[in-house]
Amino acid sequence: MTISQHGPAEAGRPVRGLSPSKQVLPNGVTVIAKETRTTPAVTIYAGLHAGAIYDPPGGGGLAHFVSRMLERGTPTRTGDQIAEELDSRGVSLSISLNRHAVSLICNCLVEDFDTILGILADLVIRPTFPDSEVETRRGEIVTLIRQDDDNPASKAADALMRILYGEAHPYGRPLRGTLESVAAVDGVALRRFHRERFLPGALSLALVGDVEPDRAIDAAAAAFGAWQGPPRPDLELPPVPDARERRVQVIPMMNKAQADIAYGFATILRADPRYYAYWLMNNILGQYSLGGRLGDSIREQQGMAYYAFSSFDANVIRGPLVIRAGVNPSNVERAVASIDAELARMAADGPTDREMTESKQYLIGSMPRTLETNTGIATFLQTAEFFGLGLDYDVRIPALLNSVTHDQVHEAARQALDPARAAVAVAGPYAGPLA
Repeated sequence: MTISQHGPAEAGRPVRGLSPSKQVLPNGVTVIAKETRTTPAVTIYAGLHAGAIYDPPGGGGLAHFVSRMLERGTPTRTGDQIAEELDSRGVSLSISLNRHAVSLICNCLVEDFDTILGILADLVIRPTFPDSEVETRRGEIVTLIRQDDDNPASKAADALMRILYGEAHPYGRPLRGTLESVAAVDGVALRRFHRERFLPGALSLALVGDVEPDRAIDAAAAAFGAWQGPPRPDLELPPVPDARERRVQVIPMMNKAQADIAYGFATILRADPRYYAYWLMNNILGQYSLGGRLGDSIREQQGMAYYAFSSFDANVIRGPLVIRAGVNPSNVERAVASIDAELARMAADGPTDREMTESKQYLIGSMPRTLETNTGIATFLQTAEFFGLGLDYDVRIPALLNSVTHDQVHEAARQALDPARAAVAVAGPYAGPLA
């Protein structure tokens, strides 16, 4: 079944916002096209539901390994030929992986659009995973894992996710896997993962730039329309247990100069109606201006931290709200106590009226900057598609944020920011104990 949608329009008025076009091809590939005329170029953003959560039990890092191999050969192109074809047109291909998706992003001139889209289709549909390249990529991944193991910030972040979700949960496993799991990957495992997870119904394409939507959709159909496969299988993630006590892990790395703190909570789903209150709360806490309340208190006023901020990643399951700080090891206990104090103050008193007003202005005002480039627009459209937010989401964001009340943000803080139920991980030249 083919579905065609367009963004919102009011009778007698021009269409507002991005107003992209969307069509689902007969084989299940979703295509979202947005025409822009700022430059004679196009961004192609291919996103596949094939991220790290789909790693098999005991096979951590397989999805990451696959992502590192996609451009290393197809039946008609070697890895070197692929690189040469892209380089000759000035195209840089970025392939990345997160917990849910593999993303291939590139920018090309309009005259190269069909050719580059065809190359991307070849990489997505027909990678060959040649054995010689498997060993080369394995060596690169081992190096990255060893670098992570030697980095206090990475060690603290990974430890926090294990505390919050558990080692057996897909969110609690490192994206790149372990030295042991990566050593076990072979061409058979790579091809099996590709066959099971790289499916037409798992792919969404965002095509943004100096090309008319109908032409962009036709080009996508030409490149991907003949691809066939079974429906995308669903994956039910394990539930996230409620925290009932404070959990602390210290990872001594005594040869380092800086200690890194990762402190957080499992919060809410992206589909939760409280999302916008949590978004504002996080902005006030650790994002706005010089890092919100946390940055102002810990870094600016007390001078304890090299950096301090918070991030909020509500997802298809209860996503994390994470506070990060890098400090001198002598300041670890004071910094954690200051985080505790700021959270307790936010939970007790809520935001100020000024913080509410300025954070709404900041988040709404930053939208045009987010959508200044073709890549920014494509990334926004992919996020909206992933969470089912609708083609008019950019138009609705201001009203959604402006409708959030002081009491709703205060309630979000009371629900989420309880230091007695926090998870805390510290890595660096610090041996504890930490309360």
